[in-house]
Amino acid sequence: MTTNATTEPAKSPEPTGPQPPIPLPPAAARALTAVGAIATIISAFLSWTWKADFADDLTYSGNPSGLQILIVIAGVITLLYLLGHQNTRGLRWLNPGAATAPVFLAALAAFAAAWYVVLAISFELGGLVNVDPGGWIALAGSTLSLAGTLALPRPGPTAKHYFAKAEGIPAPKRLPAWAQRVVITAATALGLTVFTYGIDVPDEQPEVFLAFVLLVLFNAWALFSAGLTDRFSQLNARHKGFATSMAFLAAAIFPFTQTEDANANLGVSILVFGTVALGLNIVVGLTGLLDLGYVAFLGVGAYAAALVSGSEFSRFAGVQFPFWAAALTGMAASLIFGVLIGAPTLRLRGDYLAIVTLGFGEIFRIAVNSMDGSSGPDITNGPNGIPSIPDLNLFGFNLGTAHDIAGFTLGRFANYFLLMLVITGLVVVVFNRAADSRIGRSWIAIREDETAATAMGINGFRAKLIAFALGATLAGLAGTVSAHVTYSVTPAPYQFAGAAPPNSAFLLAAVVLGGMGTVGGPLLGATFLYLIPQKLTFLRQYELLAFGIALVLLMRFRPEGVIANRRRQLEFHEDDTPDLPEQRAPGDDTVPAGTAGA
Repeated sequence: MTTNATTEPAKSPEPTGPQPPIPLPPAAARALTAVGAIATIISAFLSWTWKADFADDLTYSGNPSGLQILIVIAGVITLLYLLGHQNTRGLRWLNPGAATAPVFLAALAAFAAAWYVVLAISFELGGLVNVDPGGWIALAGSTLSLAGTLALPRPGPTAKHYFAKAEGIPAPKRLPAWAQRVVITAATALGLTVFTYGIDVPDEQPEVFLAFVLLVLFNAWALFSAGLTDRFSQLNARHKGFATSMAFLAAAIFPFTQTEDANANLGVSILVFGTVALGLNIVVGLTGLLDLGYVAFLGVGAYAAALVSGSEFSRFAGVQFPFWAAALTGMAASLIFGVLIGAPTLRLRGDYLAIVTLGFGEIFRIAVNSMDGSSGPDITNGPNGIPSIPDLNLFGFNLGTAHDIAGFTLGRFANYFLLMLVITGLVVVVFNRAADSRIGRSWIAIREDETAATAMGINGFRAKLIAFALGATLAGLAGTVSAHVTYSVTPAPYQFAGAAPPNSAFLLAAVVLGGMGTVGGPLLGATFLYLIPQKLTFLRQYELLAFGIALVLLMRFRPEGVIANRRRQLEFHEDDTPDLPEQRAPGDDTVPAGTAGA
């Protein structure tokens, strides 16, 4: 029997739970972002507070202060990325994939800086009642701009895609060689400008510096998500010599941009810190040996140079070597100690080696404390150290006095900065040559798998001892300059942690944060780790906690470091291999695609 009843299709169950909001049309989302960014820019030309007691005077209208200029820059960058998102002619290069993530990160930079400044005003001046209309407009504009970016097409199915490199970025158009050099020069000039601005921020204005750090951090992240850092890495790889020369030229120009010699002093300390970190990078980054007492080699070089440099408090007060001889003495002393310590200990591996090197660092500090003539032989003057180390005199040029060059006055620390820059260049050359040599290949093989390297005929103990000795020698060279810059050497800085950098913990953090196995990584890491505590004085008692958090975050989101060695980047991001830049870092034995048959 048949029926004429029709069977209705089964209805799908009603969705349960919260539903995603209906996104705005792309045009409306872009308009919302643009209006918020423009409002953020306008806010900088209004008064943010009626009290002049804040770190930066924000009481004027029509005359933006340093903090407000940063807010203007943040709003302009957001607009530029937004125009690139629309594929506006002339700005496609800024956001070549028309991605949402760079726009979001630029808006997040403005949001973080504006909210931080307003909350700092409220906290320091006694409540939100002290915030003027300019501050409220900055809050509203930055929030509106950030909300607009969240309404743009999503960069991926999860929130982490807002912080990742955009997918589907087209290959860059090949520029003429001269244009590529122009891009490298412009990027180097921009880097010098950013660094000079950051180091010029007065120490008594940590609010300005922290807002500056927030802008630099999120906008650098935006450059990465837009794929521009990868493109710049490719340009550097094609013009490696030119890019290196421009970097050192920018560093040489830095002292001429400073009106206060104290900033040049920061530059000297950063170069010393970075040079020692490069030496540690040979041991840790290329060879894979965890050295927790490396700062002791810096101390050996500094003490050896101080003993023979003419200080009246030296055990050998009548001896005054010229600089080249004092430098060789410091390097030789560190080399000898490196061999003496490495020979019996480098047959250990892993944690056991780390514990032994940590013990050596503590032995050195205790020994120089005890060599005061009462607890031990009279060599280092004990806790008092060796003060009154005379300034260097090179080719009739006294580095301790100011000199006028081309209308610019270079003070004492500027002179030492230029000397240290030459030494840093020498260390970079040694690092590159060693990493690309046969022994450098042996170091990399040992780092990857020492057992396999030994099975292939590499003398692991000999290679590790050479790395240990070379790293110690480079640290000793930096120590000779450090002794003259600071006028004295004392045992206090040469410990694992707790003292002002460079100590062993900070040196290791600079290598890991910056990028192991690279040249720029330790230098960048040293810059961050030295400059930030100097400017953010309230962080000094929490600096180990702060850098511990930074290491955890870096290991989570970018374990290969800020400047990545290509091999390590391949290991940590196997799924992203096609998108990696075709660059080759020192000590990197991978062959870029397309060059195998060259």
